[in-house]
Amino acid sequence: MASRTLGPIRGAALALAFAAAVAGPAVANSLSGGYLAARQASFLGDFKAAADYYERTIAFDPDNPALVERAVLANLSLGDVDHAVALANRLSEAGYQSQVGHMAQIAELAATDDFAGLIARIEEGSAIGPLVDGLTRAWSELGQGDMTAAQAAFDALGQERGLRSFAEYHRAMALASVGDFEGAEAVFAARRAGAMQLTRRAVMARSEMLSQLGRQAEAVAMIDEGFPEPRDPALEVMRKRLVDGEVLPFTYVRSARDGIAEVFYTLAGALSSEANDDFTLLYARIAEYLRPDHSGAILMTASLLESLEQYDLAVAEYKKVPREDPDYHAAELGRADALRAQDKTDAAIEVLEQLASTHGGEATVQSALGDLLRQLERYDEAVAAYTRALASFDAENPAQWFLYYARGISNERRGAWDDAESDFRKALDINPGQPQVLNYLGYSLVEHQQKLDEALAMIEQAVSAQPQSGYIVDSLGWALYKLGRYEEAVVHMERAAELMAVDPVVNDHLGDVYWAVGREIEAKFQWQRALSFVDWEDASDELDPERIREKLRVGLDQVLAEEGQPPLKVADDGN
Repeated sequence: MASRTLGPIRGAALALAFAAAVAGPAVANSLSGGYLAARQASFLGDFKAAADYYERTIAFDPDNPALVERAVLANLSLGDVDHAVALANRLSEAGYQSQVGHMAQIAELAATDDFAGLIARIEEGSAIGPLVDGLTRAWSELGQGDMTAAQAAFDALGQERGLRSFAEYHRAMALASVGDFEGAEAVFAARRAGAMQLTRRAVMARSEMLSQLGRQAEAVAMIDEGFPEPRDPALEVMRKRLVDGEVLPFTYVRSARDGIAEVFYTLAGALSSEANDDFTLLYARIAEYLRPDHSGAILMTASLLESLEQYDLAVAEYKKVPREDPDYHAAELGRADALRAQDKTDAAIEVLEQLASTHGGEATVQSALGDLLRQLERYDEAVAAYTRALASFDAENPAQWFLYYARGISNERRGAWDDAESDFRKALDINPGQPQVLNYLGYSLVEHQQKLDEALAMIEQAVSAQPQSGYIVDSLGWALYKLGRYEEAVVHMERAAELMAVDPVVNDHLGDVYWAVGREIEAKFQWQRALSFVDWEDASDELDPERIREKLRVGLDQVLAEEGQPPLKVADDGN
């Protein structure tokens, strides 16, 4: 049978959709119903449901190549590569060319070390793309024991426009995988000033190579240069072992199969900023399939699933990283995020608290716990977590500014204003001019009616740094209002309302400013707008809907009188 290339689903899909529309509501136990259910599941990123529905639909129309290809895609996305391969084989037997089918079949050939089969497929044109095919060809030659042919394949790929850095990185890994650490390091050294980007994984792999050559000090210097403190636990453990003079085994690529896994992982990383998450996921899934202990591939897969809002799958993926893996803490932090995204906050806190018991000395762990507790308004516990995070540093570090800032917010929220102000000022000592800190401290000082000139100067500096931030512009308008400089406040509050048109706090503030300058009809309109934008299940602490209603009923002057606050009064000299 002549080979046919699958294109977009058209005729069959349109016929199925038309039939479903005529027949009424689709049901999943029919051809049209199953297809539409599968399409909807795919659209929502529900790969498990999509795979199940396509399987049912294929039972009605087993010779429909478009349906089979979509089933391959769904199963690859789900991580069921073996099932995807079986379906891809059906396409090949029917004479159809499918890129996603080729991906599944190449994964199987690599998993079974069938390097001759891989080379044959690439030569016959059953391709994925120039980069994957070129790197896979090189690693397959190495898998057959022919380093000369592998080097030639890397050379050929390096001649392709924009692909040299990939070819050189994998050349270095290939040389290291057979124990030629001098050759591998020579590749890294030659390309350092060129296009080869030393990612975290590349730095760690190269550090193992240098260690094998007895050049631990160079490896330490490279880590320090690329990843200053605070470092993640995996880097910190590696650095300590190097400082102690330990000779580290080379673990990043141990075989040609590992090398092909690295190909798909490398491509997933390259695609992550350019392609859709669902397409990038295919590469990460195959990398993990070829090397199940590839924690980088596991973490990437889980992160992509989170981005696709497949939180149950993401949680399951994060759990694959074993406790003894150096990246375990990163996996658990990710698992907590995925649980929190599902509103499973108790489970997320449990994960973080358990992680704190094993990795409590890591600032990132305590910071993540503090962030979650702060969001849950458990401010006392959040302060304690941030304090533990700060205590984990041996010396002052630029990264600490955020911890002081977050602890300051928690202290302010729990009513410990003196402690909050101290934290905010410490954050500014570490990171002078940081606009979020300047804004929060300046706004809080205005609310406390303290150091008003300094507060205004802080907010003005924050606005200069981030003039498009509606929150910060709102703070400036509100500070001027609090200072009685109502006419000046108007222009800034109106600008804030332009930047954050549906924010209830900003609209409420604008209403107060309008009232203060005698624009009472416009003030009431803004208060009505504020009420219309209130999230009644999660109203901001800064917003009191009942107070807004009272302002609409009796006006701002009367509300201030009822609250025992001084009446509105224009500042005597504009200051």
